[in-house]
Amino acid sequence: MLRIIGAIVVVIIAFGATLLAMTWWSGTGEGKKPVLVETKPLPPASRTSVAVVPVAVAISAIRDSIDRAAPPSLAGKGENPLGELMSKLDIGWTVTRGPFTAAGRPDGLTIATPLNGSLRVTGQIAGAGGNIAGALGGLLGQDLGKQAEGLIGRVLDQRADIRGSVTVRARPTLWPEWRIDPNLTGQVALADAGLSIAGIRLNIPGQVKPLLDQVVNEQINTLQARVRTDPFIEQAARREWAKMCRSISLKGIGADTPDLWLEIRPTKAIAAQPVIDAKDMTLLLGVEAQTRIVPTATKPDCPFPATLELVPQMERPRVAIGLPIDVPFTEVNKIVEAQLKGRKFPEDGSGSTEVTVLRASLAASGERILISLRVNAREKKFLGLGAEATVHIWGKPALDRAKQTLRLTEIELDVESEAAFGLLGAAARAAIPYVQDAIADSAQVDLKPFMASAKQSIETALRDFEFSGRGVRVDSAVNEVRLAGIEFDSKTLRVIAEADGSVKAAVTALP
Repeated sequence: MLRIIGAIVVVIIAFGATLLAMTWWSGTGEGKKPVLVETKPLPPASRTSVAVVPVAVAISAIRDSIDRAAPPSLAGKGENPLGELMSKLDIGWTVTRGPFTAAGRPDGLTIATPLNGSLRVTGQIAGAGGNIAGALGGLLGQDLGKQAEGLIGRVLDQRADIRGSVTVRARPTLWPEWRIDPNLTGQVALADAGLSIAGIRLNIPGQVKPLLDQVVNEQINTLQARVRTDPFIEQAARREWAKMCRSISLKGIGADTPDLWLEIRPTKAIAAQPVIDAKDMTLLLGVEAQTRIVPTATKPDCPFPATLELVPQMERPRVAIGLPIDVPFTEVNKIVEAQLKGRKFPEDGSGSTEVTVLRASLAASGERILISLRVNAREKKFLGLGAEATVHIWGKPALDRAKQTLRLTEIELDVESEAAFGLLGAAARAAIPYVQDAIADSAQVDLKPFMASAKQSIETALRDFEFSGRGVRVDSAVNEVRLAGIEFDSKTLRVIAEADGSVKAAVTALP
């Protein structure tokens, strides 16, 4: 009996040793690794981004600014139209303006104010009686001359009302040198009125209008020269240009993801001519910039442009940012391996052999990706054989824009993997289709967290341009971040994303 038991033990030990040896021998199956097609290195990553910002200056703000700057009243002295005949006359006038009104139209801006005032004639009619009488008789006729002769020595103090308006028109034009020309023209209009002195009618508009024209034109020329040379547009643009020239951290999408940076390098300033309507004068200012995702913070060089590039009127303002995102394949490997490592196939437990994924890695080859899986295959029976092998599966990367994921399509088993399982043969290979299906379903990179983080980071960056106070309000918004394309080489996977948003400025009060 003991001999029989001993023989059984020997047989079991021998069988187990043989099984272990077979398992070890069959587990060395590597198969022949497919030859990879050389992948051309990716060019430097950058995209052209555009931001077009409408700056709406309220017509009421322009009106109020002019109202504060313009003098409330004007005064002057008129010329004596009677010369030596009434050499002691003093003709003075004062005019007070009313509040300004403003009206905007596509052909320009009109600012107007009413004028109210008075003209006063004071003095004494003097002269030798015969001489002045003869002079007045020759000027007025014998009858009026005799009447005027009786006025000699009389003290005069007469008044007349002045009514009219001043109208200023502006057709602003933007210059490439960061300056704006208001193209101002002015017009003074006075109601016809007169004053009779010694029977002589004194024309009030003729006395006052030349002087008013001179004063108004002087003020218009002063204002026009000041606006033409004022660098306020350039100074504001320089401040915002410096804010844009930088790199922005995109950290925050997960502990296992690298800290990437969005580099913004503005290169060109563009603008369209002002547009005027009943409410606002709107100036469209824009910037073109090179944007890219980089692994570390940078300090880009962004020279400020000496001139603006004037472009035709644009249909709508917009912010469009291109985001080339470079992710090393070492990082992609971590994501894919985390999804596949430890999974068993078939997952429903059917089949005579169970395949477990031990490791997973990716490599680029031409337009395709090679997934190399180190798997363990074991027969599902008492003391079943087991083997390890490396299985190679091809796939083509594609973006699922709706789901915001990067996934592999056109999955197929490489022919060199057919004989990778040695003695397990067909039984193990029967489980490979399940592995292929699982890769098709789960070998994907979810980019939604990154897109959400990128959107948040861009919003944070745009908020640096927001401002509210002193009659100016700047608002911004990021409406969408979407996937647009994919590229890769042997080391790097590049995903192209695009962000759409808006920035707008409203000016409700001017200095």
